[in-house]
Amino acid sequence: MRVTAFVPARCGSKAIHLKNIRNFFGQPLIFWCLKALQEAQSVHEVIVATDCDEIEDCVTSFGLTKVKVYRRKPSNAQDHSATEDVMIEYINSADLDPEQYLLLVQATSPFTRAADFDKAVTLLKSNTFDSVISCARVKRFFWNDHGQPLNYDYRERPRRQNFSGTFMENGAFYLNLVKNILEFKNRLSGHIGVYEMETYTTLEIDEEEDWIQGEQIMGKYHLSESAQKSKHIKLFLSDVDGVLTDAGMYYTEAGDEIKKFNTYDGMAFNLLQAKGVKVGILTKEDRELNRRRAKKLNLDFDFHGVQDKMQLVQQLCQDLGITLEEVAYIGDDINDLELLQAVGIAACPQNARPEVKYVPGIYQLKTPGGGGALRELAEQILLK
Repeated sequence: MRVTAFVPARCGSKAIHLKNIRNFFGQPLIFWCLKALQEAQSVHEVIVATDCDEIEDCVTSFGLTKVKVYRRKPSNAQDHSATEDVMIEYINSADLDPEQYLLLVQATSPFTRAADFDKAVTLLKSNTFDSVISCARVKRFFWNDHGQPLNYDYRERPRRQNFSGTFMENGAFYLNLVKNILEFKNRLSGHIGVYEMETYTTLEIDEEEDWIQGEQIMGKYHLSESAQKSKHIKLFLSDVDGVLTDAGMYYTEAGDEIKKFNTYDGMAFNLLQAKGVKVGILTKEDRELNRRRAKKLNLDFDFHGVQDKMQLVQQLCQDLGITLEEVAYIGDDINDLELLQAVGIAACPQNARPEVKYVPGIYQLKTPGGGGALRELAEQILLK
C-alpha cells in the first residue's frame, strides 16, 4: 500500500526564527527527518508543506528524490493553525487515495531513523490497528494537580528495575489511513498501536536548551554510524584553500604570496597515518608553498593544479585497490561537490559555501577553514 510522508514546516516560530532550517548538528534541522524518509523503503513520496521561499529553497537544495514541496495556504500557516487542517488541505489538493497511508512526521524530532518508519508501517499492516503513534517508555512517576499519582502506588513504590514505566508521546510521527483522517479530522483514530522508540527521542527541538541537549544526543547516538564508516576508511584527502587555510590570499610588499596553515591539522594527518590511513591533499591551485607544506608534513599524496578532482580520486582508488566508500574527503567550494557526494565520509568546514553544506549526509564541522577543521573531523569521527 502506498505511503505518503507529510512534513509540516512553516516559517513562523516564536521561540526560534526559521527553526526548521537552522543548523542542527551540521545540517538544517529538517534535513534529518527527510534523510531518514528518503532511506525508508516503505515510503514512496515525501511532502514538505511550507509557506515560504527560505524553507522551499533549503529543502530543494538537498536533492532528495522522494521529496516534494507543497505551498500551504497562508490561513493554515498561522500560530493557531492545526496540523490536521494542513493535512486535510493537502489530501484534498492532491486527491489522495482514501485507502493509502499518510505518515505525519515532525521535523523537530531529528532522531528518527529510516528503520523506525519501516517498522511502524509493518506494524500497521500486520496487526489489527487502525493507526500508529510513536512513543518512548519513560520510567518516571507522574502526579496530577490534585496530588494523586497517575502511574504507580506511592505506598508500594516499585524499584526502577522492576517498574515498566509509561509510554510518552514523543511527537516523532503518526500513521493513519487517509480515509480515517478525513472522517475523524484527526491524525489518529480507532484502535491505536504504539511504536516504541528509545527514551532519548522524547526530546523535541523547540527551545534553545533543546538545541544544546539535542546536539549532544546526536553526537552520542548518531555519530556512531559515522564512526562505523570510519573503520573502513583507507584514504583521507583534503582540499587546501578554505580548509587547511582561511581562504585568504596574503601578499607582501615584494609581491610574495603567503598563507596561514594550522599546526593542529598537521598533527591530524600524522595521527591518521599512525592508524594506517593514507593521507593527502588535492588542490586546484599550483603553488610552491602548498608543495612545501605537503613535504613538511610528509603526506602520502599531494596533487596540485587539479582540474577534475573526481577523476583523479577515481584513478587513485583504482591504483590503490580501494573504493570511493573507503575514502574520506573534506572540501569547501563548488569544485568539491562531485567528490563530496561520492565518498564514504564527506565533511566541510563551518564557513564552507552553502551549496557544499547541503550535500546529503555531509558532516558540517563547527570549526572554520584554517582553524583546525581537519583536526576536528579526525578526532570526532576518524580517530574514534
